[in-house]
Amino acid sequence: MPTATVTTITLTTPHGEARVHVHAAENAHGALVLGHGAGGGVEAPDLVAATEAAGRQGFSVALVEQPYRVAGRRSSPPAHHLDAAWLAVVGELAQGQLSGLPLIAGGRSAGARVACRTASEAGAAAVLCLAFPLQPPARKGKPLAPDRLHELEAVEVPLLVVQGEGDRFGMPPPGPIREVVQVPGDHSLRKDSEAVRAAVEDWLARR
Repeated sequence: MPTATVTTITLTTPHGEARVHVHAAENAHGALVLGHGAGGGVEAPDLVAATEAAGRQGFSVALVEQPYRVAGRRSSPPAHHLDAAWLAVVGELAQGQLSGLPLIAGGRSAGARVACRTASEAGAAAVLCLAFPLQPPARKGKPLAPDRLHELEAVEVPLLVVQGEGDRFGMPPPGPIREVVQVPGDHSLRKDSEAVRAAVEDWLARR
């Protein structure tokens, strides 16, 4: 497997400092930028698997920690704050560490939603969603929240969704440019990291 040099940098965003772990592949022919879920970090098993898959295909990878996580807060801020911080980071990476490389945006869960909402503005050539939270689970005594299929439908570039077969947030449908791969496990995608890795690597090999 190609080796990667890992560096950690801090970038300024409109909502505080973000931390980015850059896995720079030698002679990279593309870049994958990944965001974390609402309650977790970039060490999540599916993000690690995706990073390994991308490295095998000669992609540099940037794992982005949102400002609220860097500041030690657990509660996720409003979506527009997440999107603005993400776009600021992607913009700086595109002019710096990942300059000249075609960009694939992505993330797990809430991070996947950010990547979808900002794909066009970020100039993403494709989008990778790990455990996309399609439908918030029903809460006792409260009406069912609307699903988030529109966020996937808004993506106009090739999109891969890797989803656990037992994900309590539901299973997104495939579409004309949207591929959905089901793997063993639930929303955490912890059960079979090799299946996640294989799905991502196969998709990246076709990009």
